[in-house]
Amino acid sequence: MRGITRRGFATATLGAASWLLGAGAGVGHGAPARRSMRGMWLATVANLDWPSRPGLDRATQQRELADLLDTAAERRLNTVFFQARPTADALWPSRYEPWAQYLTGVQGRDPGWDPLDFVVREAHRRDLALHAWFNPYRVANHTDPARLAAGHPARRHPDWVVRYGGKLYYNPGLPEVRRFVQDAMLDAVRRYPLDGVHFDDYFYPYPVAGQAFHDDAAFERYGGDFAGRGDWRRDNIDRLIREMREGIAESGHRVPFGISPFGVWRNSSTDPRGSRTEAGVQAYDDLYADTRRWVREGWIDAIVPQVYWPLGFAAADYAELVPWWARTVAGTEVELHIGEALYKAGRDAQPAAWQDPDELSEHLAFARRHPEVGGHVYFSAKDVVKDPLGALARVVEDHYGGAARR
Repeated sequence: MRGITRRGFATATLGAASWLLGAGAGVGHGAPARRSMRGMWLATVANLDWPSRPGLDRATQQRELADLLDTAAERRLNTVFFQARPTADALWPSRYEPWAQYLTGVQGRDPGWDPLDFVVREAHRRDLALHAWFNPYRVANHTDPARLAAGHPARRHPDWVVRYGGKLYYNPGLPEVRRFVQDAMLDAVRRYPLDGVHFDDYFYPYPVAGQAFHDDAAFERYGGDFAGRGDWRRDNIDRLIREMREGIAESGHRVPFGISPFGVWRNSSTDPRGSRTEAGVQAYDDLYADTRRWVREGWIDAIVPQVYWPLGFAAADYAELVPWWARTVAGTEVELHIGEALYKAGRDAQPAAWQDPDELSEHLAFARRHPEVGGHVYFSAKDVVKDPLGALARVVEDHYGGAARR
């Protein structure tokens, strides 16, 4: 793979693969357009992408958000994943949870407008699909419930909350928690013309060395039918996924349900069905997310694994993981889109591959070998805007020659 130049590899592969996706994938300018996912994550937690800081006036916040959508359209993307529920709060007037603090600087304070309504309408005006991105169980990026808004569900139900790793989480092992977070998310599904529902990779939290997630009481009460705590925790998350899909169907809104998990289900050294990787985290074992099962059971409509490593990376090679995920979705109706680490491009602390502006373009060229791959999603919006290395510009030049379709 490294025997030819990276630029040459990307360009040479285009001709052979262009018939697979046509102009919708950005190649074959004269071919009939077909839809290919060209997505952008727009994160609101900790003001990562938007708003640029809390407390801005309404006009400034709306202008910033519109500018991000304009940039997505200019980059020939077709889908925006808008983080509408970042920390057990909401960027719409929720019937269940307080306003997100990232708008006004104070959780629960009404910003005087409805960002979710605005972003859906403005995305559609630009012919962009808008998927509402939810984080199911994260409550706060601190451990002090007193800092939450008065009347916050986590303050009214302190038994729902677990402190872990310097953060607060809802306990996935409690059925009442699972019902509540589903209701909170489905509130948006019922009220807005969304084009999709999207979960990120946080289920049980990423492991923190030397710390335990204290769910002993819930396990004692509900875990008796399971061989061990791990099986019980996975069942809790399985129920969340299965029931969320059912809730979306019952809402009367036919919107696809997708999830963007950590890129490694299990290493093959742990499970022969796993990928030939040596990842320090495995979604099945550490996050209790049986992502492979969700695909094979058809509980989701799309999966966007975060394959945030370069081609040739020893512990988790892009060239190993993309084929693994392609095999996983083969024979199912689940769409496969690859999550791409645009944020790593040009960062000094990243390996040499991420200093090469061709790396991401080569990812797309490689993925075209696998017809199961239906597109790519880039993290995150501010990197789509800044693109300091020109990596996304190279992707657009090499792969997105045709107009995007949502």
